[in-house]
Amino acid sequence: MGKDWDRVSTHPEHGVSDRLEALVASGELKADPAQKAMAVRFDRLLADVHAQRPARKSSALGWLFASRKPEAVSAPKGLYIYGGVGRGKTMLMDMFFELAPVRRKRRAHFHEFMADVHERIHRHRQKLKAGETKEADPVPPVAASLIEEARLLCFDEFSVTDIADAMILSRLFGELFQRGCILVATSNVEPDDLYRDGLNRGLFLPFVGLLKKHVEIVPLDSLTDYRLEKDSGLPVFRHPLGPEADRAMDAAWKRATAGRDVAAATIAFRGRTIAVPQAAGRAARFSFTDLCEKPLGAADYLEILAHYDTLFVDHIPLLGAEKRNETKRFINLVDTIYDHRARLFASAAAAPEDLLVTRKGTEGFEFDRTVSRLIEIRSTEYLADHRARYGENMSAA
Repeated sequence: MGKDWDRVSTHPEHGVSDRLEALVASGELKADPAQKAMAVRFDRLLADVHAQRPARKSSALGWLFASRKPEAVSAPKGLYIYGGVGRGKTMLMDMFFELAPVRRKRRAHFHEFMADVHERIHRHRQKLKAGETKEADPVPPVAASLIEEARLLCFDEFSVTDIADAMILSRLFGELFQRGCILVATSNVEPDDLYRDGLNRGLFLPFVGLLKKHVEIVPLDSLTDYRLEKDSGLPVFRHPLGPEADRAMDAAWKRATAGRDVAAATIAFRGRTIAVPQAAGRAARFSFTDLCEKPLGAADYLEILAHYDTLFVDHIPLLGAEKRNETKRFINLVDTIYDHRARLFASAAAAPEDLLVTRKGTEGFEFDRTVSRLIEIRSTEYLADHRARYGENMSAA
């Protein structure tokens, strides 16, 4: 375990509070008491991580007992921070992640992490089928491989909407916490509201109990949505639907694909294909129907963004109660686009804040995040992030 911890120094040079105060002093941020109090909590966790001593090394004969349940590894309690969108949760967590003296750490979007987990489970089952392993239960070896790569896990905007994820979380994190995992997560909802209206929710509830045991649950009650202050109104989200919006989307697409051949394409993924109606270079164009009315999930959206960093989505409708599955997919799509700092050009029936007609249950909570992200996606800061990651490959149409 010693190799998991940064032993170069025993105290951080700067804490999250120091970073936050410096940004306030420079004028980049406004002083916010709620953020300041949360920064202090992150500093305490940094101190706990620094104070933890590496566990004793395994015996040279440890391999003889590899099939046994691993002894519990102690770890500091993590943090689960929940609150409204744009309050600074992600910013503070990212400061902590950068400062955390853990060599093996991972900062990931939750959907991307779970796609990785399911892929590892699939590979283990393939090995079992091929006779390469005798361990029928894939969860312990998958957890062991995850903890070997990262003892500190940081998830931004933690949410659970997929039944396959919900059913495995309790067992997976039971194994991870047993092995000394430190979990830090941000979310729009408190743990008791996770997967609130999901199928077979009773099988998910043990995970909520695990969270409460292994992380500190803290609300961030800042009154300001800082993302709204960044909105520059770039014309990348056209509404309402109609000929004018269609012409604007066509003009933006023409600028984005200037000098490139436009053609339909397909993406091979997990034994099937994802159809791309129009593609040119790193830009792809879909309709809402293509992406959200077909049985696609977060893993499919991740695969699309592995090929394209600019997406056009035409004809997003109003999202009523009859479109619950489509709404969930749209939430996942926007999360994936935002997390990968991809560009989004869209035409919709209404402004982001008016798209969800019926605010009910988990989707209501999560759509607040979607609205905030759709607003930030059209900001100049987001465009700068996109260009820094992918290069100057198109104008701000």
